[in-house]
Amino acid sequence: MTRTRIKICGLTCIEDAQLAVDLGADAVGFVFWPSSPRYITPERAGVIMATLPRFVTAVGVFVNETPDQIGRMVHELGLGAVQLHGDEPVEAWSSAPCQTIKAVGVDATFDPETLAAWPSTVMPLLDVVDPDHRGGTGRSVDWTLAAAAARHRRVVLAGGLRSETVERAISIVAPYAVDVSSGVERTPGVKDANRMRAFFAAVARADSGRA
Repeated sequence: MTRTRIKICGLTCIEDAQLAVDLGADAVGFVFWPSSPRYITPERAGVIMATLPRFVTAVGVFVNETPDQIGRMVHELGLGAVQLHGDEPVEAWSSAPCQTIKAVGVDATFDPETLAAWPSTVMPLLDVVDPDHRGGTGRSVDWTLAAAAARHRRVVLAGGLRSETVERAISIVAPYAVDVSSGVERTPGVKDANRMRAFFAAVARADSGRA
């Protein structure tokens, strides 16, 4: 059975991180962009990360941060991956000192074939175009376009996913992974346990129907 990886993003407390781990999350995300309602300080993120098992990847989310600062935080916190959610140039994607996820906006101008030219070391994350919020909008991307992108390479699907929609999204797009934040929250940065459980159950149902 094909298994869709799950990343829970925008974590701000140990309890939510532990539940994500218990439910089977492959990765958890910490937003280091001060303008985000899900912003967490590196110090607080470090405390949470210290409770994570080694097999769960800690992802630092950055928006137009300098490569030097990203490198320092990767080293100091032990991040397993970085997620670039701004207007970073290609050279910044390839210079990150660990696995890189790069957000790309899916709108009417999006050409799925452009992803074929991306560095093989960079995982595209398909999300809604929103220069003010940079993720966590609760709005969905065009799954048909996302599916076309997924035929070119592995992708992470984000944008408005929740338990009621993720099963159909996976059946259409067949992403390598899904990334959820607002879809499992009570308020920005505070997760809802029942929504998280329902989300993981919906992904499991979707996977059971995949070849």
